[in-house]
Amino acid sequence: MKIHSTLFVIGMAFSQIITAQTNLFHDPDCCTSIMVGREASADGSVMTSHTCDSWYRTWVNVVPARTYERDTTMNIYNGRMHTEFPEDQTNLTVKGTIPQTKHTYAFLDTSYPCLNEKQLAMGETTISGRDTLRNEKGMFMIEELARVALERCSTARQAIRLMGELVKEYGYGDYGECLTIADPKEVWHFEVFGEGPDKVGGVWAAVRIPDGEVGISANISRISTLNLKDKDNYMASDNVFDVARKLKLWDGKEPFKFWRAYGGPNYAGKWQSFSIREYFVLSRLAPSLKLSMDSEELPLSVKPEKKLSAADVMALLRQTYEGTEWDVTRNLKVVKKDYKTGQTDTIISPRANPWMRSDEVQMLNGIKNGAVTSYRNISVPQCAYSTVIQLRSWLPDAVGGVCWFSMDNPGQSPRVPIFCGTTDLPAIYKICGNHRYREDSALWHYRRANKLATVRWGNARGIMEANIRHFEEKGFNELPMVEARYQDLLKAKGEEAAKAYLTDYTKDFIGATILRWDEMAAKYWNDYRFGF
Repeated sequence: MKIHSTLFVIGMAFSQIITAQTNLFHDPDCCTSIMVGREASADGSVMTSHTCDSWYRTWVNVVPARTYERDTTMNIYNGRMHTEFPEDQTNLTVKGTIPQTKHTYAFLDTSYPCLNEKQLAMGETTISGRDTLRNEKGMFMIEELARVALERCSTARQAIRLMGELVKEYGYGDYGECLTIADPKEVWHFEVFGEGPDKVGGVWAAVRIPDGEVGISANISRISTLNLKDKDNYMASDNVFDVARKLKLWDGKEPFKFWRAYGGPNYAGKWQSFSIREYFVLSRLAPSLKLSMDSEELPLSVKPEKKLSAADVMALLRQTYEGTEWDVTRNLKVVKKDYKTGQTDTIISPRANPWMRSDEVQMLNGIKNGAVTSYRNISVPQCAYSTVIQLRSWLPDAVGGVCWFSMDNPGQSPRVPIFCGTTDLPAIYKICGNHRYREDSALWHYRRANKLATVRWGNARGIMEANIRHFEEKGFNELPMVEARYQDLLKAKGEEAAKAYLTDYTKDFIGATILRWDEMAAKYWNDYRFGF
C-alpha cells in the first residue's frame, strides 16, 4: 500500500544512523500479506493474502479474457487505484505503451489486481525503502506490473520473470514494493525497487517460501541473503549486486543482505527487517523458535506447529493483539457490578475498542499518562479491502482458485467467495465508497455497521462476530457443494453454464452479507437511540 509520509527523525540516536542515503518513506499504516505453502496448509492449498490498508479504491470488477490483433499496443497507466468506478478516467494518466499480447487471461481487478483465471494470485505490501532509489521516469507502477503479469502468466515463476523483464526494459517508477505471488504449487516473496535518479530500470529479488512454511510481509523489506545458485528457490535481477555497489549501499565486502542494502531501517528507524506484525504472526505460528523482537532479522518464513486453514489466515488478518501486552485496550478497565449477586468484576470498558483514533488516545493519555500505548494492529479501520486467496491444484482452475474478499476493516467485515470462474459481480461492488458517501457502494453497507459497533464495542461485538462466523462457516461448508455442482454443470451443459452458476452463487452470497450488515446497522441505531 503506497502511503508515503516522510519518516521524521527525532533525537540524536536517529540522526546518527539516518544519512542522506537512508531517507525513508515508510509508514506503518499500510498493508499486510501472509503466504502459506501447500504443505503448511490444512487442505493442501497454496495461499496468499492482502489487506489494502488505506484510502484506495474499493470497486472491484472481473475483466474478461480478450484476444487482440497483431501489432497492437496496450497502455500502462498511473492513477487507476483512485478511480470511482471501472470506466472512470479522472486523474488517470498514460505513462507509456508496450506491445499487446495476442491473448490475455481474465482477472479480478482490485486496486492491486489479485487473481486470474489460471489460479495465479498476488498479495501486496509497500516496503518503500530508500527514497533515493525511486525514479519517476520508470513506466511501471507496481499495480500495473501486477495487472500485466496476471493478464499474461499462469505461474508464479512466469510472473516474476515477466515483471523483471518489463522493469529492465521500461523502468520501474514506484517506491519499494513487495508482491506475494502464488500458484497452486508454490508461493514466492518478490521485492522490487528503482535504480535511482540516474538510471531508468529497476532492481529486484524473489525468494520461494518453502512448501511447509508460512511467510509474512508487512511494509518492510525482508529478503536477506541470496543464494542465486539455487535457481529453484531464488531469483534476482542481473544487476542486484552492482546497483548496491554503485549507489554505495553495500561495500562489496560485508555479506550482502538485500533488505539492508535497498530497504534500510524499518519505519521506526531501526535496523531490523521486521516490525510487530511479522514478529506476532511468526511467533504465534512457531512459538518454540522463541523469536526475539531484539533481533536484526527474523526468518522470512517459519514452519508452523499447526497447519493453517484459510480460516486461520482470516483470523490472523483480524488480529488486534487482544489479551497480549500489545492490546491497546488492556488498561481501559471499569468495575462492573452484578446486581443479582452483588458481586463486582473488573472488565475492559465497553467503550474501549482496538481501533481508537489518535485524538481519542491523546484524550485518554491526557487524563492518565500511559493509559494507552498504540501499536500497529494487523486489522485496521482504514482498510479499503482485503483478500485471502486459496489455490487448489486438484480442482479445475475455475473453481479451484477462490478469493475470500472483504471490504472495510477485516476485523469487522464478512468475507465472500469470488472464484476464478466468476465472470461478473453485482453493480454495488463496482462503485468505490472511499471518495464520498454513496448508498450504491457496497463499502458503506459494511462500514455503517462497523463504525457504529466501535462506539460501544464491548456491547456490539458479540452479534458482529457471530455474523462474521456465520458467513465464514457458510462459505466453507458450502464449498464442496459448489465444487461438485460446477463440475456436474461443466459435464452436462458446458463451461458457460458452469461459470454462470459460480457467478450467481457469488452474487447471492454478497447480497446476503449486505442485508445482514444493514440489519446490524439498524439494530445498533436502535440500541443507541438514547445516546452513545
